[in-house]
Amino acid sequence: MTNAAEVRAPIVGSVIELASVGTQVGAGGRVAVIESMKMHHPVETPAPGRVSAVHVSIGQVVRVGDRLVSVDIDATVEPVATASPGPVKPADQVPPTLAEVRDRRRFGLDEERPEAVARRHATGRRTARENLADLVDPGSFVEYGPLVIAAQRRRRSKEELIVKTPADGLIGGIAEIHRRRCVVMTYDYLVLAGTQGYQNHRKKDRLFDLAMRMDLPVVILAEGGGGRPGDTDGVTVAGLDCLAFGMLARLAAKVPVVGVNTGYCFAGNAALFGMSDIRIGTTDSYVGMAGPAMIEGGGLGVVAPTEIGPVGDQAANGVLDIVVADDVEAMSCARTVLEFLAPLGTGSRRPDPDELRRTVPTDRRELYPMRNVLNGLVDLDSLLELRSLHAPNMITALGRFEGRPLAVVANDAAHLGGAIDTDAARSAARMLRLAEKWGLPVLFVCDTPGFMVGPEAERTGLVHDAGDLFLANGALTVPFVTIVTRKGYGLGAQAMAGGGFKFPVATVGWPTSEFGGMGLEGFVRLGYRDELAAIEDDAERNARFEEMVAAMYEHGRGLSMADHFEIDDVIDPAESERWIRLLWPPAGEPGERGPVGPWQGG
Repeated sequence: MTNAAEVRAPIVGSVIELASVGTQVGAGGRVAVIESMKMHHPVETPAPGRVSAVHVSIGQVVRVGDRLVSVDIDATVEPVATASPGPVKPADQVPPTLAEVRDRRRFGLDEERPEAVARRHATGRRTARENLADLVDPGSFVEYGPLVIAAQRRRRSKEELIVKTPADGLIGGIAEIHRRRCVVMTYDYLVLAGTQGYQNHRKKDRLFDLAMRMDLPVVILAEGGGGRPGDTDGVTVAGLDCLAFGMLARLAAKVPVVGVNTGYCFAGNAALFGMSDIRIGTTDSYVGMAGPAMIEGGGLGVVAPTEIGPVGDQAANGVLDIVVADDVEAMSCARTVLEFLAPLGTGSRRPDPDELRRTVPTDRRELYPMRNVLNGLVDLDSLLELRSLHAPNMITALGRFEGRPLAVVANDAAHLGGAIDTDAARSAARMLRLAEKWGLPVLFVCDTPGFMVGPEAERTGLVHDAGDLFLANGALTVPFVTIVTRKGYGLGAQAMAGGGFKFPVATVGWPTSEFGGMGLEGFVRLGYRDELAAIEDDAERNARFEEMVAAMYEHGRGLSMADHFEIDDVIDPAESERWIRLLWPPAGEPGERGPVGPWQGG
């Protein structure tokens, strides 16, 4: 039995293929092809049969519903396709376009440059991609701009640039670290010594913009030689209108930035590194605002790169916050730092609080390790110290308490008696600004005779940096608590309490605590100068001096401060946990300030 069916145009377009009268077609067989908006749309018959009439011609423009062909439908006709679909492709056959993309991408992989990788490994160093793989969570890295090549087409062939300048020496993208999304980027020292080229500046601009819009922390592996003079493809003269440095400066005011350096880091690379909140360097780091070529070009002589900003210098002057042994430790340390951005750790172990009673000797002149105190206050193995070689009399650190992150600022009486000199003030102020930016409450542990005194101290600019420490205190909106373990004297003690003992959420002293408006010996000598001078006998005068000092110490004991309500309490050291816990609202209570960026809301 035969029935006629008309096949009509489903779309507006030009007919570019058409079955002829008598063509046998199966169900779903193609009887025409219409080109519309540069796309080819096959038209099929709904049932098997033979074409009995053709109503249009090749090239004719048809509209929706126009008749194309008539088909005599015959269920007895054996279904046959209008045209052969062509040879069957194996399921694993890669389309040529995809093969081309894969071929291009391989040039940025370490396995495609074995000689360069071998040279890198021979120095005891890892490649940029090896470090990146160790830094981020497995499988989380999404790379931006891997196909970019150096802007040197006027001096090299494209084929050479593809092979020798993959990603223009900057590997960057978005990844997760501890399951938290970050922007990560690393200079590739195997590509033009990790220098900053025209295209990798543009790539940084793109990534910094994404970090700004998405509130993502940034991690920069900064090794490299700075600006690259060999790019030829742009229309710039000096390139001083590049955006990367200004963008990172604005970004650094908003999100956490962690810098890591594992070798030579000069000029523009060093500028980015210097803008980081926390700067991690390996023992073979050399960091400077100018490399050897720039120094020689400035007529300042020929110097080796190892003479510029070695780790000993840069740790002592505060450029490096943390010094680690090698690439492996650097990536592990960066992951640890970023973990402090999480509101809660995966778990916490508390030290025995009773041990705190034995950390500070009752003999007020006997030294004790402040780090033992700090390790007894925070979670076990959670203290990460910053700038220990820069200002040994001021310990600044990140830590956790019951799994929650906090910043720690503490005096160390083993150095200058805990007096706050210029470096100590500078380090403390920087830590407070980091705590405010990252949303971390602050634990002050005070044992200081005050600010350092003397002509030498003043020549270092102490007035400026002491003032800056008070300014950093005044800018704090995060909560803070002060515990005085022994000495709390003068302006230095006030600087260890946000500007004064009533500014912290709590100011408490241990039984060993003692206080005064200034060092008590000096107070007696100044306040009672005439009285002491009137005593002619030296032995009698000294005895009177010691008697008056002892009376002042008794008057300045923590218990005296507490019964005058100049501090909130004198406590058993083992009870310090109760006061530190005031830095956070109870669980589930609104109002706890979370860290900045993507960590807000967990």
